[in-house]
Amino acid sequence: MRKEIIVCGLVMLSLVLASELIASQKQTLQIEGSTTVGPIADAFAEAFNSKYSNLDITVKKTGSGDGAAALVDGRCDIAIMSRFMKEKEYKKAVENGIFPVAHVVAMDGVCIVVHPSNPVAQLTTQQIRDIYQGKITNWKQVGGPDLEIVAISRDTSSGTYETFHGLVMKKEEMAAGVEYVNSNPQAHARVKTTVGAIGYVGIGFLDANVKALKVDGVMPSRQTIATGQYPVARPLFMFTNGYPKLGSMIYKFCTFYLSETGQEIIEAKGFIPVTNY
Repeated sequence: MRKEIIVCGLVMLSLVLASELIASQKQTLQIEGSTTVGPIADAFAEAFNSKYSNLDITVKKTGSGDGAAALVDGRCDIAIMSRFMKEKEYKKAVENGIFPVAHVVAMDGVCIVVHPSNPVAQLTTQQIRDIYQGKITNWKQVGGPDLEIVAISRDTSSGTYETFHGLVMKKEEMAAGVEYVNSNPQAHARVKTTVGAIGYVGIGFLDANVKALKVDGVMPSRQTIATGQYPVARPLFMFTNGYPKLGSMIYKFCTFYLSETGQEIIEAKGFIPVTNY
């Protein structure tokens, strides 16, 4: 009997030690995608790292298309995207046994920006489209100085590009002379350092180094974007493979925007929360 008690005790001790070992093991969270949603994901990751010592979060920001591809291929847990998934991406996902679920975490406006020295204060969507199609090539054609326009666009894999291409360009082709950059920071930097430049960035990237224009008479702001008045607005997403298991780290991360802390982070990054506490 004593021997059986000792054996049972050892088994119980082994189970306890095993459970403690599992609990102490690092959990990982792989996040990939949009440079627009990137600052939100980075800030969420920082908040989670301070709360969960056994959590290792990686945030890779190379574009919404890359995020979609990573989720479809099973290379990430969460795809951060500034556009909705395309039909062909969904089709490939299902073929791979992946079932994307969208979580809207914030609202954003695609802001048209110029160099701060440019006196032009507003453009219509038609004028912006004409600029990017090469029909308007000098700022004097829209009430500005006699200065050549340098049109800056995001690359075609970008969700910001997709929004601009759909809402402003009406899916029409851009001129051959348009310059493409890979991220919001690059678009911002190019406009900041080029007197004749025009570009577009998410509202979270506005500062004193670039000048936002009114579009169709409406200035991009938290209020005009939240109310739908600003004509170039869009939701920001986190996509997961199916709805995440309740209580899982993926679930906690994708629903963090619903908390007051999550909302404060989104506001601090210059975006518009979908909640209003």
